[in-house]
Amino acid sequence: MKILFAAQENAWGGFLGLVRKELPEHYFEATGGFQIDSLKGFDVLIPTMCPVTEEILQDQDQLQLIQQCGAGLEGVDLEAARSRDIWVANVPTDISGNADSVAELGIYMMIGLSRNFREMADSLQHRKMGVPQGRSLSGRTVGIVGLGGIGRALIKRLKAFDVHLIGIKQCNPQAAKEQLGLEWAGGPNDLRILLGKADYVVLSLPLTAESKYLMNDESFSWMKDDAYLINLSRGGLVNHDALRHALSARQIAGAGLDVFWEEPPSPDDPIFSYNVIATPHIAGSTDVSMHGIVKVVAENIRRVDRGLAPHYNKN
Repeated sequence: MKILFAAQENAWGGFLGLVRKELPEHYFEATGGFQIDSLKGFDVLIPTMCPVTEEILQDQDQLQLIQQCGAGLEGVDLEAARSRDIWVANVPTDISGNADSVAELGIYMMIGLSRNFREMADSLQHRKMGVPQGRSLSGRTVGIVGLGGIGRALIKRLKAFDVHLIGIKQCNPQAAKEQLGLEWAGGPNDLRILLGKADYVVLSLPLTAESKYLMNDESFSWMKDDAYLINLSRGGLVNHDALRHALSARQIAGAGLDVFWEEPPSPDDPIFSYNVIATPHIAGSTDVSMHGIVKVVAENIRRVDRGLAPHYNKN
């Protein structure tokens, strides 16, 4: 089978090389960037961060599988794929180690912001010892918006930090409250309540038409002025201009961002001059998660090659 990887050859720590090692009998090609010029002649597409639209699918002539190397399928036109009898599958965060890896990075961001990572660097640069004084996580309130695999992995780890945990869940939040041991849980219409309570707001929900720009001028105004926003999910959940205004006006204390309004973002964007920890969309990129994702992706390609339905398909 011919497999197209829509990214640079060495993206995500050599993910493509790991899949090749699992499937030496198949042909792989990398696009060299986050773009898809043509699908003609390919049996499998690994889209990474590239949108897969009706227009892109028009020139495919033998595509059997669109296999995402993560959970996010918001960029794939599922109906256009189904109408062409193309399988679409992902790798759920909670079965690959991905959710655990993302949760670890989220906690890294929480601690870095709380301990004032910018002033620490400045103190070392200017030979000042004993400053800055940090903020302890203990006793603070963490509001998690989205209680799927990543949200659950965060909750499991954050309990050790003696924080108060609250959350938003799309369906049946009270059941999630009991199951996960939260102090409070609400539905999407209760976002204002969570934002008013939380010292850290962590976004770990999918990007949909309903959740796009969930964080906008109005929702930032509901946050505490000493609270932090951490986005571990998708850049489209946060309105760029609203975030910049919230930071410049000190409506919030800072932000942790692993995902962005455009990827890659411009390093010269003024937003990075504020109290922002930024990482290049690598929350799920660890040795453990890559191993788990590679196993699922390789198995699904083998299954389709044998005429079987892939695991975790959306068809």
